[in-house]
Amino acid sequence: MFKICDTTDVPEREARSFETPDGDTIFITQRDGRFFAYQNLCPHLQVELEFLENQFLDRDQEYIECSTHGALFFVETGECFSGPCQGQSLEKVDIEVHSDGGIYLID
Repeated sequence: MFKICDTTDVPEREARSFETPDGDTIFITQRDGRFFAYQNLCPHLQVELEFLENQFLDRDQEYIECSTHGALFFVETGECFSGPCQGQSLEKVDIEVHSDGGIYLID
């Protein structure tokens, strides 16, 4: 297991990007005290989701948004419900939150 960050690094209803040991870019977001992690790639064009650093959520911080074409994704599932990739999903990254406050990648 690899510690990617601490829970305090990802505030509620925000998202942060991180690089994995393999060199992939992922992002983690928090919703109601639960953490969700996804590959930073839109399933439509295989481009990174954010235009500005760590800007993964829509204006209301309710959904994940692709800055390239405005596709919207559910935070809890990564499923696209609006935009050209409707019906597709972000690639989930398996993480665990440990009692030490760390968020770890699961191999």
